[in-house]
Amino acid sequence: MTEARADRFVRELAELKIADPAAGRSQLWLRLGTVLLVLGPVLAVAAYLMSHSTRDPLVQRDAITLVGGAIVLAVVGAALFLRYSLTGFLRFWLARQSFDLAMFADHLNHKEVDNDGSFTASR
Repeated sequence: MTEARADRFVRELAELKIADPAAGRSQLWLRLGTVLLVLGPVLAVAAYLMSHSTRDPLVQRDAITLVGGAIVLAVVGAALFLRYSLTGFLRFWLARQSFDLAMFADHLNHKEVDNDGSFTASR
């Protein structure tokens, strides 16, 4: 009896040993990246308002330091967000690519390819 395509696909995915995203902490890192990405500009605006609400140079220098930290937070948040959001997409893409290549190989086993790329039934 032939194995169903979906069952074979699940079995082949298990053989690839692709980490299950639900088992990892990728969702936590994605949320942390989002929070840092939002927190960076909010902290920068607060530091801007803090620096313009006083004439004390010490407080203004503290605000400059806060702006530097806010930039770092925003960049780290963007990097985390991109890394973990693209990981989920690329994991799906790899599985889909593997499945499509397996289907194409099965198709080639049952048919021959002409020179123009069209398929004809094998003899």
